[in-house]
Amino acid sequence: MVSLPKRMDPPVLYGGSLRLCNDLLDGVDVRAIEAGEQVDTGLATGRRPRADAVRNRERLLAAATTAFEQQGTDAPLDEIARSAGVGIGTLYRHFPTREALLEAVFRGRIDALSHLGDELLVSPEPFDALTTWLRAHLVNASACQGLAGSVLIDLLDEEDDGEPRGCEHMRAIGVQLLARAQEDGSARADADADDLVRLVNALVSATDDADDRSALADRLFMLMIDGLRVQPRA
Repeated sequence: MVSLPKRMDPPVLYGGSLRLCNDLLDGVDVRAIEAGEQVDTGLATGRRPRADAVRNRERLLAAATTAFEQQGTDAPLDEIARSAGVGIGTLYRHFPTREALLEAVFRGRIDALSHLGDELLVSPEPFDALTTWLRAHLVNASACQGLAGSVLIDLLDEEDDGEPRGCEHMRAIGVQLLARAQEDGSARADADADDLVRLVNALVSATDDADDRSALADRLFMLMIDGLRVQPRA
């Protein structure tokens, strides 16, 4: 009896091309896989991804962040791959869809803002720490204005409480930073952290079409901060 070769499932199709979509396959000999050969990807042993795969992912995220900020969420993926110094196949191995890449960029920005907030919570100047965090939120909201809307609904669907964990942590940091400034008497007692974030987001929307967008947003931001600050009595 002739032993027939084991049938392999076809690779997943994305955009009309064959692309294997698994982060851990970055750098693996794909031709060997397609030929049915046994290839060690590290999946069975649970090993971490190869160092070059991790570097490629980081470079892709950096290139995508810049591209989405400058060109919007429809920035060509092949240009992003080229800017990162990798092929389009590597991009799809890490991020099978545009939405997956958008989500990764969005989560990265939220995580960075949360890490900054954690550091500011131990600052000896509570009001300055609050101002720094709000300004960082302004910059982030401006850069992610189109990005957030593209992925936020999908992110909300992932959490039982209706709020992504990253956003929830960021909100908690804002509450703590404001509370510290209120406790030392430098911030208005009637201020609310959620309202401050709403004001920052409103500044982004109000200055979106302005020619001097950055300068105008900064001026309005400082007006907001002056209104939040408790002025020393004469």
